[in-house]
Amino acid sequence: MPSNAELNLPPTNEGYGTHEYWEQRYANEADGTTFDWFLSPTYLLPLFEELTSSNLDKGKGKGKETRILTLGCGNSALGEVLYDNGWENIVNIDYSKIVIDQMKERHISRPKMEWLEMDILDLNFQDEDFDLVVDKGTMDAMLTTKGDPWNPDEKDVRTCTQEVTEAIRVLRKRPGSKFVYFTFGQPHFRKRYMENRPGFKLSWKEIGPPEGFAYFMYILEYAGDA
Repeated sequence: MPSNAELNLPPTNEGYGTHEYWEQRYANEADGTTFDWFLSPTYLLPLFEELTSSNLDKGKGKGKETRILTLGCGNSALGEVLYDNGWENIVNIDYSKIVIDQMKERHISRPKMEWLEMDILDLNFQDEDFDLVVDKGTMDAMLTTKGDPWNPDEKDVRTCTQEVTEAIRVLRKRPGSKFVYFTFGQPHFRKRYMENRPGFKLSWKEIGPPEGFAYFMYILEYAGDA
């Protein structure tokens, strides 16, 4: 039997890029619904260990003290899984008021984690406020305009470029600070939004899972002091 999430699909892919679709979807879903488009949060835990490692030969990060911002959190289980594994300094944002209210209530037992209604294209944070900014499929939802994927619609290019610009604005300019993007999008379709950012270096790798569809992790890391 299809899940509530599967029943609430938009009539066309373009619907994923609209605020109205998400508000209606979250309003229709049953209490307690959790949905991750791909890559279960538990599968990603070893990657977060590496991304936030305080070992100078690895992530140069702050370990479990890393201040994390999650863009377009929806009702993903990522926040709670990270929190329950020791990363408690997490801010989750989404432009759907309905889902933010739902997640605030659902996670009242995780008091250090924040849930804020906010547009990822206009972040209401000071410069250099976070150590790690995470996008897990949010940019994918914005790239839904019909057309040639090799030459995306100019509106989509502006939107995705602005997302990354805001993400790196709120990153602390220190070794170990990173914008991390998890996606099914191959490099020739996605790297354009992250490359040529002064003070940052871009890398990516395929992260599995071993069976099924290939997914990628892009890391835009501060390199100004390198």
